[in-house]
Amino acid sequence: MSADVTPLPTLSAEPHAPGRRVRFVLRLVLAAGYLIAGLAHLTRPEPFMLITPGWVPFPREIILATGACEIAGALALFGTRLRKLAGVMLALYAIGVFPANIKHAVDGVSIPPIPDSWWYHGPRLAFQPVLVWAALFGGDVIDWPLRRRPIPTSATAPCR
Repeated sequence: MSADVTPLPTLSAEPHAPGRRVRFVLRLVLAAGYLIAGLAHLTRPEPFMLITPGWVPFPREIILATGACEIAGALALFGTRLRKLAGVMLALYAIGVFPANIKHAVDGVSIPPIPDSWWYHGPRLAFQPVLVWAALFGGDVIDWPLRRRPIPTSATAPCR
């Protein structure tokens, strides 16, 4: 009988991967953030309903499902088998919630203790692409900016 056992968290699936310590710390930060956010979605969905766009069907159920997905993604970042999938799904999640972040900012919805000013919302909206990158990089999906493609020389450049 063989057991499919996920190994304990490591710095990286590849021991000499570029930025393995950076990725590990990033995974810790992402996992903590998504775990806290997921628990908040599950235990207090009402504030999130205030910023959910009106075109989203079944908003309460969607908020609860996204909370569960955030927790699952946070946990999956530490196994090696599901890490890349978690990175892709958390990146897609960050893209998917962007309309709610825009509604939160534009409509000026107050959700204490979150500041209700553009000093919060401006950087928060601008940071969203960084969050997408962080999920992909922390999930070992991409290596950018640490692993660069070699610059083609005349001997290796394709002929045109």
